[in-house]
Amino acid sequence: MLLGDVIAELEQLSPPSFAESWDNSGLMCGSRRMQVESILISVDATDEVVEEALLSGADLLLTHHPLIFPHVAHITEEDIVGRRLLKLIGGNVACYSMHTNFDVMGMADEAADRLGLLDREVLHVTYEDAIAKEGIGRVGKLPKELRLADCVDLVKEAFLLDNVRLFGDSEQKVRRVAVSPGSGKDMIPDALAAGAELLITGDIGHHDGIDAEAAGMAVIDAGHYGIEKIFVDYMKDFFRKKLPALNVSAASQREPFTVL
Repeated sequence: MLLGDVIAELEQLSPPSFAESWDNSGLMCGSRRMQVESILISVDATDEVVEEALLSGADLLLTHHPLIFPHVAHITEEDIVGRRLLKLIGGNVACYSMHTNFDVMGMADEAADRLGLLDREVLHVTYEDAIAKEGIGRVGKLPKELRLADCVDLVKEAFLLDNVRLFGDSEQKVRRVAVSPGSGKDMIPDALAAGAELLITGDIGHHDGIDAEAAGMAVIDAGHYGIEKIFVDYMKDFFRKKLPALNVSAASQREPFTVL
């Protein structure tokens, strides 16, 4: 199958027009005319993942985070991104990234589905027309009111996590919940404006967390990778249904840090 045909299916799922203006989603390297039989899926194109793509014989490395971001000035072995690009190009492996367009058309609803959110709305609108609103994150109601301690268990189960960080009283009961996969500190004002009692996201700093709690909203920091790793299973399922002839596998990427 031509890479161009694979990309057409990906862009029907998550159109590039939904990507933020500062983003760099799309084809990082490779030719749309090349043949694709095997795909490796990962959140990031780390050195280890690039090596795995080469060793596994993948024709396409599909990532959530762009390999080139925001730009590359030099493609040399002395540059981290340049080194990865050289290896991929030398091994005739293409790389395609689905970032904020997938955040809007894929990631947000998948995260909300895993949490069981009802009556959901877009948390931060990035696109609006006469028919619909789309954007980053979702806000809605849990099926029933839960203690924050129970919400922690729900998040850990939904996203297969060993631990999270909680800003808030574990005995407090909440029902209206916002979720914003990835780095969500900028979503705190939107979550507060939407009346969320809890925001589930990642990359929350010290002051972000305590200020959100002071404003009346608890925060569960499930990690940037912690939530966004759902991209891998989502896309594996997508290919299984849409392009079953392709050989698709998940990279062995893990959490980028260890909690000791």
